[in-house]
Amino acid sequence: MSRARQRPAPIPEHITKLMDQAPYADLPRFRARLRKARSPHAFEAIAKDLKTSCEVVRARESQIGHFTFPEQLPVSAFHDELFDAIAANQVVIIAGETGSGKTTQIPKICLELGRGRRGLIGHTQPRRLAARTVAERIAEELDQEIGQTVGYAIRFDDRVSESTAIKLMTDGILLAEMQRDRMLRAYDTIIIDEAHERSLNIDFLLGYLKQLLPQRPELKVIITSATIDPERFARHFSDASGNPAPVIEVSGRTYPVEVLYRPLEVQQGEKIYDVDPLDGLIAALKELMSYGDGDILCFFAGESDIREAMEMIEKQRWKGVEVTPLFGRLSNQEQHRVFKPHAGRRIVLATNIAETSLTVPGIHYVVDTGYARISRYSTRTKVQRLPIEPISQASANQRSGRCGRVADGVAIRLYSEQDFLSRPEFTDPEILRTNLAQVILRMASLKLGEIQNFPFLQAPDTKSIRDGLLLLHELDALEQHDAQQPVLTPIGHQLARIPLDPRMARMLIEAEKLGVLMEAYVVVAALTIQDIRERPLEFQAQADQKHARFNNKRSDFLTMLNLWRYVRSQRSQLSGNAFKKLLQSEYLHYMRTREWFDLVRQLRNIGDQLGWRDVSDLAAKTDEDSLHISLLAGLLSHIGVRDGESREYRGSRNTRFAIFPGSAVAKAKPEFLMAAEMVETSRLWARDVAAINPQWVEKLGHNLLKHQYSEPFWSSKRAQPMVHQRSTLYGVPIIEDRIIGYAQVDKSAARDMFIREALLAGNWNTHHKFFEQNQQRLMEAEELEQKARRRDIVVDEETLFAFYDAKLPERITSGRQFDHWWKKYRSKDPTFLDFDPRNLVAEHAAEITEDAFPDIWRQGSLDFSLSYQFEPGQPRDGVTVEIPVPMLASVNEEGFDWLVPGLRAELVQSYIRTLPKASRRSVVPAPEFAAKALPLLHPYEGPLATQLAQALRKIGGSGINAEDFQPSKLPDHLKISYAAVDRRGKIIDWDKNLSALQQRQRQKVQSSMSKAAQRSESPAVKAWTMDSLGELEDEVLTNVEGQQVVGYPTLVRTADGLQKKVVPTKAQAETQLFATTLTMLSQDLPQASKGAVNGLPLRQRVAVEKYPHGGVQGLLRDARIAAIRDLMVSHGGPQRNPDAYKALKENIRPELPGAIRKSVVVMAPAIAAYLDTLATLEQWEGPAIDDIQRQMKQMLPEHAVTKLGAARLRHIPRFCKAIELRLEDLVLAGERDAQRQAVVNGLEARLAKVIQKRGDKRPIPAKTLYELQWQLQELRVSLFAQRLGTAQTVSERKIQKAIENLR
Repeated sequence: MSRARQRPAPIPEHITKLMDQAPYADLPRFRARLRKARSPHAFEAIAKDLKTSCEVVRARESQIGHFTFPEQLPVSAFHDELFDAIAANQVVIIAGETGSGKTTQIPKICLELGRGRRGLIGHTQPRRLAARTVAERIAEELDQEIGQTVGYAIRFDDRVSESTAIKLMTDGILLAEMQRDRMLRAYDTIIIDEAHERSLNIDFLLGYLKQLLPQRPELKVIITSATIDPERFARHFSDASGNPAPVIEVSGRTYPVEVLYRPLEVQQGEKIYDVDPLDGLIAALKELMSYGDGDILCFFAGESDIREAMEMIEKQRWKGVEVTPLFGRLSNQEQHRVFKPHAGRRIVLATNIAETSLTVPGIHYVVDTGYARISRYSTRTKVQRLPIEPISQASANQRSGRCGRVADGVAIRLYSEQDFLSRPEFTDPEILRTNLAQVILRMASLKLGEIQNFPFLQAPDTKSIRDGLLLLHELDALEQHDAQQPVLTPIGHQLARIPLDPRMARMLIEAEKLGVLMEAYVVVAALTIQDIRERPLEFQAQADQKHARFNNKRSDFLTMLNLWRYVRSQRSQLSGNAFKKLLQSEYLHYMRTREWFDLVRQLRNIGDQLGWRDVSDLAAKTDEDSLHISLLAGLLSHIGVRDGESREYRGSRNTRFAIFPGSAVAKAKPEFLMAAEMVETSRLWARDVAAINPQWVEKLGHNLLKHQYSEPFWSSKRAQPMVHQRSTLYGVPIIEDRIIGYAQVDKSAARDMFIREALLAGNWNTHHKFFEQNQQRLMEAEELEQKARRRDIVVDEETLFAFYDAKLPERITSGRQFDHWWKKYRSKDPTFLDFDPRNLVAEHAAEITEDAFPDIWRQGSLDFSLSYQFEPGQPRDGVTVEIPVPMLASVNEEGFDWLVPGLRAELVQSYIRTLPKASRRSVVPAPEFAAKALPLLHPYEGPLATQLAQALRKIGGSGINAEDFQPSKLPDHLKISYAAVDRRGKIIDWDKNLSALQQRQRQKVQSSMSKAAQRSESPAVKAWTMDSLGELEDEVLTNVEGQQVVGYPTLVRTADGLQKKVVPTKAQAETQLFATTLTMLSQDLPQASKGAVNGLPLRQRVAVEKYPHGGVQGLLRDARIAAIRDLMVSHGGPQRNPDAYKALKENIRPELPGAIRKSVVVMAPAIAAYLDTLATLEQWEGPAIDDIQRQMKQMLPEHAVTKLGAARLRHIPRFCKAIELRLEDLVLAGERDAQRQAVVNGLEARLAKVIQKRGDKRPIPAKTLYELQWQLQELRVSLFAQRLGTAQTVSERKIQKAIENLR
């Protein structure tokens, strides 16, 4: 049985009274204890602790002394009204111009009301300078030191004690306190000062307080503002009934201010010229000084403008004038100068910090340049910009209101009144012009619900919220990045606890993880403050030289570390004064250096609070990569890749930027870089940059990368599908053309590709038996399609795919995965992946038989493999006979015209279609006549054309002869292809023309035959005897590729002597033996003597000496070779026995001189006539003469006797006479001569074309060509000098037919 729940014990009355006096911050703790208390002892312990707690309240009360309200301050006149309003309302809006005293007096009124006892009076200021100076001012009015009743807390400086009742602080400090005190119980009153500035922090605080007030009815909120739209604040804090909060307006201006407009332009005649801003400033100062004594406050956009103005004013050398700068980054001492008494006139040069935050005393005059540097966030580039913009009307009025506190004031605006009236009434609140990441992070940490529902004073647009979420997502701070209820990641929770910009905080988190925390502290601190390196205008070169030794050309952050090491070592070695002087001499800002050290110390304190391991100093050697990775963690959207060879970089979201010229990295131009800051001024500049490795980006931003995948492909080496990956981060290419597994992108598509490429196409290295068996079965099935020339026999790829798809597990996408699975599965069922041959082909495959489509072709005793290819349009489409190279010369075309039985019906039809139209008419339709002719044919018994012509004539064809068919017009697949294959079975060459193939492969055939017949060959010898080479056999048998092949021995003359060779054909052997025998006889027989020309008539003797091809000796050499050749033939030709050769030689020897003399006697008159004709032609010119010149060259070529023979050459005188007659007729009938010449030239052109077309085919025998050329010579006689007669019957038609027979 469960124990009954006990009722809480009643709280004693004295404890209730103590609870009403205890600090609000302690109440939740005591309430929790009271809920658990049951015994009197417990209550007494609580009472004791409550009394101790109440002592804090009494200590604060006792510390508060007497105070008054200065009458000279305008707010004092409203004391009673303010007192009553604050007492009566939870929220009060107080509007008053700067200088009214509201900032210093309102906290005192709260003290007077009894506030600041049980809780602090929290008083926020937008700037550290203002928080500190206001605290000092109130403490001074209370006649106390800072830290007593009045304290302040700013970043890295806390002056608050137990007795403090009024706490001045920056709004950022209050925001940070929310992390540990969500109800803000440490405060009973919160004053939000300068609310009109509408900073991001102020707007968030106002929204948060609106939510908090119903839960803290005792909390009072006071909003103070300049007189700029205070009604908006009142409406924001309306009560439940919709009544706005009360607004009390206090006056701050006691003297009138005259506003003068002095635009920076001057008119000369009709033209208007611009005036330099500094010249306009000096003119305005001179004008104001002419009005009388009094200090002048000048407003500028930024620090650089102030420095330029200081230099310009100092050049004027005005006596009694003190120039004092005032901006946020000045040291405390320099900022306090504006509040100290002084003699003479003071000119204060300030940024907009002096607009509302500070009241500079004694100001009589104001100069307003009209510009301010206003932070704006670009939603397009996601970059925080700091453009200089014209200020709003409200800001201009604030500036002019700064004079007239002590006397009548004058304000000069350096722009026109028209310009002023055209400006917006108010400056946009910061929440509308900055990144909201910090606000969203804070809201997520405090679990404030949906961003859209948060009661912002002026809600930001959706796009700004989305950009803030995107930045936090970039920093890995959010689990989700929509605009509803963001949830923090562990990193996000850490970010929320670090009071820094989220980017900077992210750097520290990563640095702590990577062990470079101290280095990150130094760099982050350096990025937070203004650069300690100074470059005075007059000493820029000297400063650059001093600073150059710290530079790192790859990283500005390492430059910061180098600088830190230097100043830290010097600080530890030198006294304070010596250290300060050293820094000044090296152009290093002393106060900023001190701030740098303070900031690093404070960052270490933050790390301690987070529980990070303590680090006190830099490591001896910096882990540069880890440091840069840490910094990159906060700068992922601040990266860029160099654009080609230029100095420009492509950044995130299509931005383009350049490295700021002052960076040491600018000259190095790294390929990839990160930048701590992107600032848009004249252009977008990257400041504080470092080179990075894109792999770091991939690692840190892997969740942010956008991947593009293209061109998936199969990798046979990896046995898996791959794809090209391109990855970008905000548009910046990080990964270019990386190859990754396709399964990572699309597992289903990768699996499909694996099946198709590996299991179907076989594009992988595998030894699985099932695969080899399946491939063999597929090849056998596909061969049927190649033979039958149809694609409907083998099942399609989709059927095969479906087979594997049904059997393979879904996870299989690569060869490795497949091997692992199959190794286990095949032990259960080894045939699981085997193809069934019956399911691979269609039923009609049975028609494709071995008889119709044989695999072997037999010619004589030789067998050759046949292969089939069904690829219309491809060169080897059809049947191919594969011939081993050594057998190539032994093959002839006999029988191949019949093809294989399975294609013969189509072949016969196609033969019929090649007939000339006249012959084809009697045998149409071709399919019918082909079907009738086929049974009449006897395959392979003679040429197909001959049998087909006979068969067609028998069945009704008329006038059809074998010569009428035109096999060249047959479709390519019906012409057999001849392929030369090497000993591995690889096709090395092929042709539709066997002779052409044999000609191209002649050398390889010879080489192969020689290797096969090495036993029948011999090395070279000097002399042919029975003992050396012996008798040459007519033929020898050798084994090639397992078949008996006939070889033919012959003699070959080499440089080393005579050698016995075996060649593949008898014709080749006989030709070689003839040439070798002729060479041997030429060497062994005596040379011709000059006596062979003796007794010739003088004219002929002279002609022989002028023989065009070597004179007398040339003619004798030619006649001797021709005589030896002719005598060898007449005595039985070449001999195969060395003794028979000797007999042949001896038979020729006595006959040789007479044969030579006979040739010379024949040639002498021919040469004389030839030379006479050449001399005659020199006097002529024209196309006919050019033709005759060509004829003369063909008539008596070099080696004419050997080539043409004396029997033909004896007709040269007649040919020359014909030329003479042609020349005579040419004068009288030139047109007729041209016609006759055209006949001859046409035949010559046709012959040349036939020779050219043969190409690699077996060449036309020389004897045939010489005969044709000689017939052309006779044709010329017949055409141009018919009366001379011809040696043989000759006609154009006869020569034309002879040429056609050469095809």
